[in-house]
Amino acid sequence: MVENDFDRPGASPENASTAHSTARGLDAETAAEQPTAAAVESSVAETPTTESNAGDSSASHPSSERQSAGGSTAAESTNGIISARDLDVYYGDERALRDVSIEIRSERVTAIIGPSGCGKSTFLRCFNRMNDLIQSARVDGRVEFEGTNIYDDDVDPVALRRRIGMVFQQPNPFPKSIFDNVAYGLRTQDDTENLDERVERALKRAALWDEVEGDLDKSALDLSGGQQQRLCTARAIAVDPDIILMDEPASALDPIATSKIEDLIEELAEDYTVVIVTHNMQQAARISDRTAVFLTGGELVEYGDTDQIFENPESDRVEDYITGKFG
Repeated sequence: MVENDFDRPGASPENASTAHSTARGLDAETAAEQPTAAAVESSVAETPTTESNAGDSSASHPSSERQSAGGSTAAESTNGIISARDLDVYYGDERALRDVSIEIRSERVTAIIGPSGCGKSTFLRCFNRMNDLIQSARVDGRVEFEGTNIYDDDVDPVALRRRIGMVFQQPNPFPKSIFDNVAYGLRTQDDTENLDERVERALKRAALWDEVEGDLDKSALDLSGGQQQRLCTARAIAVDPDIILMDEPASALDPIATSKIEDLIEELAEDYTVVIVTHNMQQAARISDRTAVFLTGGELVEYGDTDQIFENPESDRVEDYITGKFG
């Protein structure tokens, strides 16, 4: 087996085995969307951290801008970084995901869309084993990252989440200063060299530095909702992950804050792979390169370039969902 950083043993997060222990059945997906403090701290401590036109074919789409700016080749644009094979997830006896197979491309934005309760968030959490924090959850199948099945017994979830970070649906800053929030993961890893510079760099990459530069000692809880969400993004990227998972990051924000988050996602994809769950199909069309559509029963019905999904889906069920006939 290829040795990865996440194959090495590490300390398990406190209370990880009991977090969300009351979640049962399909309601567990909804319950887990509001992470406990232990789950958030686990994600941060363990967290270090595709190509089409939606709408008018002449419009500039995120992937085409990145490819032209970076001069990437066709081979580079199709590189997969993480994949699922025959993935099933159960909450107790209830099946939340059904035989999902997918490959996520590197340094692209992949959107996960579908109606409520279709398994989108459950699927997202499979990529960094956050479902391990739900006592009733069971995962079958494979999720491969850099050639290793992340569900192998010798894979340490703590180390894995240093490579695959997560930003939750609701902003969840710690009751600490802005600086201490961003520095949290680095300090947990005893990686504090050039700490001031790295905190500043993370805040700049999260498009928040100009708004908080003189207030780093201020409580993060005093920030607006949009600022808190960008702070949580800075906290996730401070440890320099490979993949950033975002679960409805703009659902609780106003339109102005949402626009800033969308701009941030496009900028992050220049350096990171971003996978985002969203209920907002217009948002998926605006910011994503590839889109995966989940429908009732936890089934991945269609996955492809965003323009193809929105303009000419292969599945009649997907077309009905996209055009608003249900969901």
